[in-house]
Amino acid sequence: MMETSDILLLLLSLIISLLFLHVTKLRRRNSQIPNQILDAEGQIKGNNNLPPGNTGWPFFGESLDFFSNFQHQTPQNFVLERCRKYSSKIFKTSILGEKVVVFSGAEGNRFVFSNQKTLLKHWYAASVAKLFGKNSKVMNDNEQTQMGRKFLSSILKGDALKSYVVIFDATIKELLSQFDENSENGQMMMMNDHQIREKLAEKYTITSACKIFLGMESNVEKINAHEQSIKVMLNGLFSLPVNLPGFALNRAINESKALLKEIETMIRERKNMIDDAKCSNNVVNDLLSEMIQPTDGGYSKVVHDVGTALLGLLAASYLGIRITAINVLKHLAEFPEIYDLVLKEQEEIASSKSTETITWEDVRKMKYSWNVVCETLRLAPTSIGGFKEVMMNFDYEGYMIPKGWKIHWNTNATHWNPEYFPNPEKFDPSRFEGDGPIPYTYVPFGGGLHTCPANEFTKFAILIFLHNVVISSGGKRKFSMA
Repeated sequence: MMETSDILLLLLSLIISLLFLHVTKLRRRNSQIPNQILDAEGQIKGNNNLPPGNTGWPFFGESLDFFSNFQHQTPQNFVLERCRKYSSKIFKTSILGEKVVVFSGAEGNRFVFSNQKTLLKHWYAASVAKLFGKNSKVMNDNEQTQMGRKFLSSILKGDALKSYVVIFDATIKELLSQFDENSENGQMMMMNDHQIREKLAEKYTITSACKIFLGMESNVEKINAHEQSIKVMLNGLFSLPVNLPGFALNRAINESKALLKEIETMIRERKNMIDDAKCSNNVVNDLLSEMIQPTDGGYSKVVHDVGTALLGLLAASYLGIRITAINVLKHLAEFPEIYDLVLKEQEEIASSKSTETITWEDVRKMKYSWNVVCETLRLAPTSIGGFKEVMMNFDYEGYMIPKGWKIHWNTNATHWNPEYFPNPEKFDPSRFEGDGPIPYTYVPFGGGLHTCPANEFTKFAILIFLHNVVISSGGKRKFSMA
């Protein structure tokens, strides 16, 4: 819980930062909304039928409620309450210092995913831009960025992904062995303790990410240091955009700069290693080396760009894989009947093999286990959705959406909608059997041009983790909280 002094400081900083944003926006408003739809007082005219909703307090907007729901781990409530109050399809609000129109429902998702680069362009919150740099290639929606995304997709899927299976498998096996050795009285580590589940998922995620993305060996001290840096970054990412000493975003920016500098040093060292290896005909071959090499697409991967991309991959994997792994184990502990079905499937896969090493083909057989992961991501998606900036005025559902405003599509708007998922609060993996959910209703990885390139990477990381945790003890690890 936040102390009273922290809350007062937070409110003061919010007033200052949003006042600055408000004044800045007034100065540039005429460039955001064409003159032909403004009246003499600068207000929108013509089709001024804006979506229903409330932009909240002056300067504040509805940011306090938005962040409050995050702190209480109920991010879905912000959108769901307004969908019920205003419209199940569209409403307006003001968050992050921006006028925002929230699109909800399957049709809303389809519209947003289908109109990227025509009516909409990608937009990042100020905290993200400050962490990764607004001029970075990962922050811009241009041709080079698209080539960069294609490159990222190529190193996170297909043959590249097959090579990571071995790393995921070896990492979790090693960690389970270490955890068992360090457990009380040398007994088998149990999964009914949430602190143990969280620690195991955290170490698995950061260790795998450092090995795959940075080419690091099991340097525990270095990996732990990177983990602490990423935790500080993520805390700042989900905070108010206040870059002042003592605030989470300021700490995150400083930590981001320090970690990026360290990664850039590693890149230069690897480049020198590659050059030396070429001379000796012994070329280093891993993901980091691949990212440094030029590509046919001409994507210029200078040290800073590669470093920024790797920094983003580390942060994204730690956020997405870690949280999902924790939540999957939590659900197995809460629902013994689901755990039994997962164990049965994993035992069948293990018994059909002559070795304990997991393969690409093994993961493809984990149908029910993947349904469990999907239902976990439905209830607790690791991303709330995405933001777009409106490139030109357009009408949607009879409402005018002004140029310069932001659009937000939200995962929880459909994931928690009983129209698409009956009894949405219930954990039910069977929702994903057969044809699964209606298109554009299940969107934990986004859609359209900006579908998360790491969706397959995440799937394999989670399923290999899950297989080893439930199978390593022959089903003897205690999961049930009873």
